[in-house]
Amino acid sequence: VPLVPSIPEAQRWLRQAQSDLQAAHNDVERHCPNWVIFKLHQALEKALVAAVLCHGEALKAPMGLMNLAQWLEVVEPKLRGLAKEVERVHSCRMDDKVTQYPSYHPFPITPSEAFHGVDEMEVLKWVEGVLERLKDRVDGM
Repeated sequence: VPLVPSIPEAQRWLRQAQSDLQAAHNDVERHCPNWVIFKLHQALEKALVAAVLCHGEALKAPMGLMNLAQWLEVVEPKLRGLAKEVERVHSCRMDDKVTQYPSYHPFPITPSEAFHGVDEMEVLKWVEGVLERLKDRVDGM
């Protein structure tokens, strides 16, 4: 189903981003950091798409967390600094593949073993901050 740029569609994507964020929060400190990071990635990606959907030229936006954040900074001057915030979150290897597939890790490491050094609460707080900023923009449209 193709995306149709509109405020109601943006709000729908934002609601799902908030649901994904809550799902990540539910998994914090449950010995599954790769799932927390995966869900945070999903929440961040959906929130970025929500902000993009507020623009008529949304279909021209590139995909990927960093690309979406950079595109939004250009079309939304009030979101200046967003790419730096997303880069900070992305630095913990937040990716929808790395968190799920063993082939992205050296043998014999699995994704469930690869993220034990990540401070889940810190990353969750970073993502919450970005989502709040994007929510404010969507709500202000």
